[in-house]
Amino acid sequence: MLFDLVIRNARTEQGQEPVDIAIKDGVIAAMKPAFRCEAVMEADARGAFAFSGFAESHIHLDKAGILSRCLICEGTLAEAVRETARAKKGFEVEDVYARAARVVEKAITHGTTLMRTFVEIDPRAGFRSFEAIRKVKADYAFAIDIEICAFAQEGLTREPETFAMLDRALSEGADLVGGCPYTDPDPRRHVELIFELARKHDVAVDFHLDFDLDPENTNLPAVVTETERRGWGGRVSIGHVTNLSAMPAEAVEGIARRIGGAGIALTVLPATDLFLNGRGFGALVPRGIAPAHLLAGCGVVTSIATNNVLNPFTPYGDASLIRMANLYANVAQLSREDDMRLVFSMVSDFAALLMGKTHGLSVGAEATIVLLDCAGGAEAVREVARVIGGWKNGRQSFWNSLPIIFGLS
Repeated sequence: MLFDLVIRNARTEQGQEPVDIAIKDGVIAAMKPAFRCEAVMEADARGAFAFSGFAESHIHLDKAGILSRCLICEGTLAEAVRETARAKKGFEVEDVYARAARVVEKAITHGTTLMRTFVEIDPRAGFRSFEAIRKVKADYAFAIDIEICAFAQEGLTREPETFAMLDRALSEGADLVGGCPYTDPDPRRHVELIFELARKHDVAVDFHLDFDLDPENTNLPAVVTETERRGWGGRVSIGHVTNLSAMPAEAVEGIARRIGGAGIALTVLPATDLFLNGRGFGALVPRGIAPAHLLAGCGVVTSIATNNVLNPFTPYGDASLIRMANLYANVAQLSREDDMRLVFSMVSDFAALLMGKTHGLSVGAEATIVLLDCAGGAEAVREVARVIGGWKNGRQSFWNSLPIIFGLS
């Protein structure tokens, strides 16, 4: 058989000998050491680590890159919501597309092959951001799979028209629906309304939840109740839940067993959660990041994600998930090899699982492959490994190249 592509000398697991990955018609046809075959094209991985690419489970493309349009005086969540709401009134399709495309291109070159983006749809944003992100999704499908979450950032109960707009978006191409109970005067009803839309359109649900440091201030029970009542386990995820960082480990484990049993996944957003939490502390400022590794140990599907890039929620960022994984490992004070591999999974296969997607390199699987300049996932997290290049469905989608140091003999 003449293969379309063979990637030679790639490591797929730490400590194992390199293999050659043969690809035909966008699918992995063989994975063997020193595989003798002919191919239209060959690439030498030179011992680099190959995997299916990073999975970005929580990002806001529509409001990325708006720092110049907003003020950051308090550095609080309330200010970020307020400033973004003001700015998005002026969003136009072309503007949103340009800012989102820039972030997507960065994500691609950082090795991301799967992404879930939230898109705000309400009377201020209208459908302009949604239209722009749908076009981004289509234009960059050669390199990355993007799913769109129609998102109610500013509540539902005081603006019934937002509910109708989300309903329309789900009929016009949105992949799932998301809500933000803590911005709604009636959080429980907000949760119920989001689930009503999910059930009507048979889609997954993703909530921004419990974004503070008060363990007593929680909308999580409402989400658990609705998940179980509607049989939506395995199709619900929650982001932030920063109040878990203010609880003792035994309390976190109890919650983990509850949400794990309900089939609810968790995403932590280290950059945003660090930036916005603990503003009232003059010393010993709390980190404000939910201990995802503890929840994972209790069986909860967990992921680490970017959230925002260059806006009042997070005034920095480059859509690099390996950088975010390293940040989480630092803040969580992790050091063991098993922990490093777990953190790598949170930006790869666990994150993909949260989105209901298959992930991993095997014969018969989609030939979406990214090379990292390291020996394996644990090293990738420790070293913030350099991303070399990648292929989507067997076609090269980007190439950063292997490092070359001149002057060495």
